Amino acid sequence: MPLKPFSASQSNNDGDTVTDLSMLQPNLFEPEEPVAGVDEAGRGPLAGPVVAAAVILAPRQECSGYADSKRLSPRERDRLANDIRRHSLAWSVAWADTAEIDALNILNATMLAMRRAILGLRVQPGSVLVDGNRLPSLRFDNRRISGEAIVGGDARIPAISAASILAKTVRDEIMIGMDRLYPEYAFSRHKGYGTAVHRERLLTHGPCEQHRRSFAPVRTALAGAE
Repeated sequence: MPLKPFSASQSNNDGDTVTDLSMLQPNLFEPEEPVAGVDEAGRGPLAGPVVAAAVILAPRQECSGYADSKRLSPRERDRLANDIRRHSLAWSVAWADTAEIDALNILNATMLAMRRAILGLRVQPGSVLVDGNRLPSLRFDNRRISGEAIVGGDARIPAISAASILAKTVRDEIMIGMDRLYPEYAFSRHKGYGTAVHRERLLTHGPCEQHRRSFAPVRTALAGAE
């Protein structure tokens, strides 16, 4: 069933407001407590994990060049990822693997990866800003962190842009490593996305253990291999 997008006035089950960027108030950009930007990489591919990152930028941190990771070249992403790791107040990267994606579905696995990234921060945020129109559960033990889901936030909010860059670079590294284990699929070329080359290799060799069997093209290839 297609997911119904939240509007600026809607809330999720935890009561967290989901807001379009145009509705943000200025005080979100001048927080009293640390704010973490959160984003993911790898919801769409046919193979590999979905990776999430959380970043708390340092006060007055230089954010020149921070942008949606998809708009940056690999070289730019790598350079900025190193800068983010060196200068941010805190950062964390986590993921949900293929088995979790198949067991939970890709949306819930993405939310799980985001929760893990937030939990991994060495500085506890007072609130989080998440790219998109959904928030993970933000209840941790007896404490609940406030959150905003921001449509297009990875291109406009520096902390989310930073999280996008870290998530993308780490996931690319994971897929390049998988290419060495499964060279027949050319993972280093397409990073698990459903390109023509990947689909051709998938049909030729059948799925490996890193392919998401809950995704239709993988199920089709699996049926053909049986």
